[in-house]
Amino acid sequence: MGYGRRDGFREFATGRSAHLYRSACLLTSGDTHLAEDLVQETLGRMYLLWSRIARIDNPAAYAQTVLVRAFLTHQRRRSAGERPVGEFPDAGAPAGGDPVLRLTLLEALGRLAPKDRAVLVLRYWEDRSVEETADAMNVSSAAVRTRSSRALTRLREQLGGSLAEFAGR
Repeated sequence: MGYGRRDGFREFATGRSAHLYRSACLLTSGDTHLAEDLVQETLGRMYLLWSRIARIDNPAAYAQTVLVRAFLTHQRRRSAGERPVGEFPDAGAPAGGDPVLRLTLLEALGRLAPKDRAVLVLRYWEDRSVEETADAMNVSSAAVRTRSSRALTRLREQLGGSLAEFAGR
């Protein structure tokens, strides 16, 4: 392991950790402990392939893909239907944002199935294309479009009239 490899990875990890953490918090419905574990796992995997990073066009997008796949793998391995509860992170809150709206959306997002949550986070939080989302989730583009549409419908059903009250603010 050369000095340059370690410094390059350190710079990458420092620059991407907060973004990965925010995405992981969304994926885990605010379970900050699991989010931290997922980010750690993601950075560990990225470090292992860091010597070949020159062959990856967009290391940040690749790290995001690794994060989503780690989350989905964790969900598949999870044997119980338990829902961890914790405090929501303050990091990354937009200035002037509405905390009640944010918590309401996070709670509604948390009630979605893990794959629905993943597709919404990738498409609308990460602003990924349908094709990029499909690649990250190892599914077809048609599956992403269908899952996105159904997940948004479920989210709207959960929020019901409460979304209209927030929109009027």
